[in-house]
Amino acid sequence: MTRPPVIYVDFNEMVSHDVVALSQTDVRKDVSGRDVHLREGLPISIYMDDIDENGKPDNLVAEGVVVPREKDWRFSVVKWFCKIGPNGIRHESDLTVRGEQR
Repeated sequence: MTRPPVIYVDFNEMVSHDVVALSQTDVRKDVSGRDVHLREGLPISIYMDDIDENGKPDNLVAEGVVVPREKDWRFSVVKWFCKIGPNGIRHESDLTVRGEQR
């Protein structure tokens, strides 16, 4: 099974508790520098840099799917968003504690 592409987002650009702005265009680079052609329903992993209470890197991460912009959402220049799945946004360290892998 192919893992979904991992794409950087800014969780400060949330439209709602489970939707974040993703891209103004149809193509985004993943963490490996490869082009990801965005389309509705595409599963993706998203992340944003963060640090823990000791100043060590502990990224915020989430799984979701690509969705188009809805009329009543702000960020009118953004074409694509990520609808975050039921596990929500978590710190990477939380995943390793539970034995989950990204």
